[in-house]
Amino acid sequence: MSETPRRSQSPPLLDFGDLLDPFHLLWGARSSPDSYGIRIETRFEDGAYLVHAELPGIDPAKDVEVTVTDGTLAIRAERSERKGQRHHSAFRYGSHTRTVHLPEGAKEDAVTATYKGGILTIRVPMEKKAKAAGRTIKVETAE
Repeated sequence: MSETPRRSQSPPLLDFGDLLDPFHLLWGARSSPDSYGIRIETRFEDGAYLVHAELPGIDPAKDVEVTVTDGTLAIRAERSERKGQRHHSAFRYGSHTRTVHLPEGAKEDAVTATYKGGILTIRVPMEKKAKAAGRTIKVETAE
């Protein structure tokens, strides 16, 4: 029987530009948000599950795709940056994806997304559930 090789979650090797980054030299930190490329925060607020994704410098109309399938929210973004000077040009590009498992009771057909100031906010309305009444359980002595 053959085993499927596991992929490492470590960030890729440094590129030349990272070696010149003073923060990298001081702390060994990458200039990207994290090893996944998209930093997210989640929380519950006003009967909804909110997902905030940091995507600065992205055109949300053509560079971001948000999908919901079977209780999973997927955010896919493509970054491309080009800098040019008289005798030098540099560019960075890449595609990043993050997935979030939605909590039970999420209304997948009512998900909305907005983009403002480099932050993508995804709002997932939650179904209101009746809370189960608490009860006390009698502990019996076993002999």
